[in-house]
Amino acid sequence: MGKFIINLHLKLFMEKRVVIFGDSITWGANDYEKGGWVSRLRSDLENNSEDYYSIYNCGISGDNTEDLLFRFEVESASRHREKADQNIVVFAIGINDSQNIEQKGNFAVKLKQFETNLKKLLELSKKYYDKIVFIGLTNVDENKTVPLPWSKDKSYYSSDVKMYDKIIEKIAKQNNCKYIEMFDVVSLNEMKDGLHPDKEGHKKMYLKIKKEITKI
Repeated sequence: MGKFIINLHLKLFMEKRVVIFGDSITWGANDYEKGGWVSRLRSDLENNSEDYYSIYNCGISGDNTEDLLFRFEVESASRHREKADQNIVVFAIGINDSQNIEQKGNFAVKLKQFETNLKKLLELSKKYYDKIVFIGLTNVDENKTVPLPWSKDKSYYSSDVKMYDKIIEKIAKQNNCKYIEMFDVVSLNEMKDGLHPDKEGHKKMYLKIKKEITKI
């Protein structure tokens, strides 16, 4: 019992609480083995790390930065722990902002607004988190995403994803936040639908993100 109480005390005051916001890739789409890179990260760090990690998956399928702004403060406030050693936020968002609707160049969220939204999210983060991390965007296979087979009025282009990814990288570096590049991590043959990584793609993401997160 004494050892349990000591471990609980350490957990309360040495906890690294990691809250991860994102879209369907964050949520874990198409990883039918282990539920996605966040689930893999949680299973590993909460069970195998010498540090005391708590990982929260706040990914919602279809979300872009506009959607995230609506829910960010409520979800952050409910997961914030004053006594934690570190409260860390991870943003894995942006690929749905780059979505083309009906015609090329008609983005779901215009590039300038996307940059503004990221800056707003970053500023809001300072109320709740000690560290801010941005995950870069994964590439897409245009042979399968132009158009999307399940939504013919929507398309994703590799060049557009890269353009939005550059904005993420710029915002992160301007504000001394960690940026984890992902564009070439997952190969196109590891995206069966052209957009979402399969289990092997999620595994690659988890391994790279784990390596960077544990340096914080």
